Amino acid sequence: MRLAPEGWPFVVVALGVVTVSIGAGLILGGWWWVVASVAAPIGAWVPWFFRDPERDGPRGDRLALAPADGKVVSVGPVTEPTFLRGEVTRISIFMNVFDVHVNRYPTDGAVAHRSYEPGAFLNATLDKASEQNERSSVGIESPRGRVLVRQIAGLVARRIVTDATVGDAARQGERLGIIRFGSRVDTFLPTDARACVKVGDRTRAGVTVIAEWMP
Repeated sequence: MRLAPEGWPFVVVALGVVTVSIGAGLILGGWWWVVASVAAPIGAWVPWFFRDPERDGPRGDRLALAPADGKVVSVGPVTEPTFLRGEVTRISIFMNVFDVHVNRYPTDGAVAHRSYEPGAFLNATLDKASEQNERSSVGIESPRGRVLVRQIAGLVARRIVTDATVGDAARQGERLGIIRFGSRVDTFLPTDARACVKVGDRTRAGVTVIAEWMP
């Protein structure tokens, strides 16, 4: 299983705690077995959380792919003033702590905008989290127009990693960054892109088509 580089320090610490607690349990017994019983499932979950699977899905200029694994919590019109500068369609995907947290580019293009805003750590499923929570935004000049991807911290998430810098090539389905531990990703699309998902749908980053432009 391939792991995201950001996960290795956590994996090493988690496995170290598991090893020490089991070893102490074998030597000392008693409450150390209680510690080991708690540490073992956490030690198994940490590498699972940071997994970075290969993704091969549909590709093409007409398609916008999901930037995140998770559950669609919002689809609808909003105003986006920073990059698209007008009425857009926003598709919001919430990632729980069991979802893959590596984020991917929804379209090909060039990175033309990058911004970071500190903020609160509200429940990421709330609509206002898109504007009030800590967030990192990446704007892409795609063949079909401007697209904005916004990584949003949540109640538990305290670290957003965004790989993109202005001038980089955005390649559809490839890694954009990662958020830990539980959060949300919004995609802002021109209104001529037809949403292909609805609230409650599950998505896979780099695989699920969330919107489509007509020929």
